[in-house]
Amino acid sequence: MKRCLGVCYYPEQWPRNIWETDAQNMKSLGISWVRIAEFSWAKIEPQPYIYDFKWLDEVIDIMGKNEIKIVLGTPTAAPPRWMVDLYPDMLPVEQSGISRQFGSRRHYCFSHEKFVRHCELVVEIIAKRYGRNPNIKAWQIDNEYGCHETTISYSAAALNGYQKWLKYKFSHNLGKKCNPIDNLNHAWGNNFWSMTYASFDQIGFPINCVTDPNPAHSLSFLEYCSEKVAEFNKRQALIIKKYSSSPITHNFMGKITEFDHFKVSDNLDFASWDSYPLGFLEDRISASESHRVTYARQGDPDFQAFHHDLYRAVGNGRWWVMEQQPGSVNWAPFNPMPLEGMVRVWTWEAFAHGAEVVSFFRWRQAQSAQEQLHSGLQCPAGKKMPVTNEIQEISSELKNASEVKKSKSQIGIVFDYESERYWRIQPHGKGNSYFDLVFDFYRGLRKLGQSIDFISPNADSFDGYKLIVIPGAMFMENKLIEKINEFSHTVLAGPRTGCRDRNFNLKRFSSFFPGFDLEIIVSETFRPETPVRLSEEGCFVSYRELISTSAQILMKTESGDPALISYGNIQYLAGWPDESAMKNIFLRIFEDEKLPFKQMPEGIRERRNTGECFWFNYNDFEVEFEGFKIPSANFIRRELK
Repeated sequence: MKRCLGVCYYPEQWPRNIWETDAQNMKSLGISWVRIAEFSWAKIEPQPYIYDFKWLDEVIDIMGKNEIKIVLGTPTAAPPRWMVDLYPDMLPVEQSGISRQFGSRRHYCFSHEKFVRHCELVVEIIAKRYGRNPNIKAWQIDNEYGCHETTISYSAAALNGYQKWLKYKFSHNLGKKCNPIDNLNHAWGNNFWSMTYASFDQIGFPINCVTDPNPAHSLSFLEYCSEKVAEFNKRQALIIKKYSSSPITHNFMGKITEFDHFKVSDNLDFASWDSYPLGFLEDRISASESHRVTYARQGDPDFQAFHHDLYRAVGNGRWWVMEQQPGSVNWAPFNPMPLEGMVRVWTWEAFAHGAEVVSFFRWRQAQSAQEQLHSGLQCPAGKKMPVTNEIQEISSELKNASEVKKSKSQIGIVFDYESERYWRIQPHGKGNSYFDLVFDFYRGLRKLGQSIDFISPNADSFDGYKLIVIPGAMFMENKLIEKINEFSHTVLAGPRTGCRDRNFNLKRFSSFFPGFDLEIIVSETFRPETPVRLSEEGCFVSYRELISTSAQILMKTESGDPALISYGNIQYLAGWPDESAMKNIFLRIFEDEKLPFKQMPEGIRERRNTGECFWFNYNDFEVEFEGFKIPSANFIRRELK
């Protein structure tokens, strides 16, 4: 497939007489894909069971005449007002008990069955009408699951659904007990603090307790919420597949981890995500103020790449950027314009990581409502934005560029959404998060010039890799354990890996790997100002474990406690390493596995795929590297033989 450019378009927000001009201008700019209709439910169904497709038919026809392929969105992320009037209890409810209200988007609870059925109805009508339309080349289900903290709802519908889900789950439990509620009490350890339940309808949400709720209770509720997202997506996907053979996607967001993206992707043909480098730098990256200042107009050098690689795994090798930031956004603490050249860098970086399409958000800047200050490719009156020249340059470059390049790296990182829930429930210290831990390992590898794959914990094998990194997977499925035991190269695990069972009870890492003598005596978290120094370069920051072991000790703390141990090909790291320690650990492994590496200059990152190598410069100044002078906010691409 050729690498392509796309754009998000909202014809329902603009007069009919400019649609044709917009389509022509898109085509002249090199845009070959357009996403439409994902927020247009009120336009499609202005009253219950009364539909208006005339406008959408016209838009689809105009785009087709201009040779622009369409991604048609299901409009379920923006239920119309009449829907809320029909089902007032469909609104999501916050932990405080306050209902979130109509007047924005994503105002629904995944557990409200009547709302979900109405979603199925409108999706079926749309899919039936356009499923065989030759201009509809792909589908997008809903929009940005989890955005605005909308995965979890404390509504009456959610409580009822959760209680039924628990009853079913523990009725099919193969434990020692035979009574379902006894199974639950046993699994959750409810003898502690007299938390025993007599029936499932006694179980509420794990919130507003005097102190922390039972972590097993919290875990099960988060699992339920995650499964409802996957179920919601599946129900729409199955309907679309009845009427259309075009591929289906969902546009995931950055650092949204409240649901399992791998499970959602079970019913998708490819993954996509929405990339806003400057907004993300300000509102969801754990970084120092100096780091934010340095990269204020470029974005973090690793955050986009991290998600490119993650969503490539989620999409089983196929993925897009569905929304690429082209200018300033409207929702972050600070909203600068990108440094000239960075939109081109972000776009080509996505292509370097295997993207099929990079689609910009949005064509015209909104004239009214909430996104008036969010830049597009054109201002409301149709005048070109400064970024247009960069997109024109990208379009010219793509004419002679090779097709989408797929590749497999030698290093894989296991990313486990379930373990993220464990960390969220029991971080054991301020600021500790699973995402940040995995991101630190990813950044450490990137600074040593590595290209990386993410791997689902349910992947079939680790074949082809020389290093598997498993940071902080507190719970490990049997399938993951089997793959580790079958793998002949280095596995780097920890900290906290394998320390809990499915019901959040303490477990020994060594119980998964007979012969690996490892017991966590105690774990501690500490202030950033009081790190635990290592006998070699670097230290543990934020978290470490005091362990007992007879395994080979590869690294110690300054006080002589085991820090990194080894048994066979498995290494266990008993703490959260800083940058220096991370580098030292990886260099040891690279030497053993004969993996090449290079130390990247600040702000320079390398990405290799089949037949190509890229060097991206996230700095606002020129950098010389490997004989190349890489201008600021630019990149070098070379063919590999």
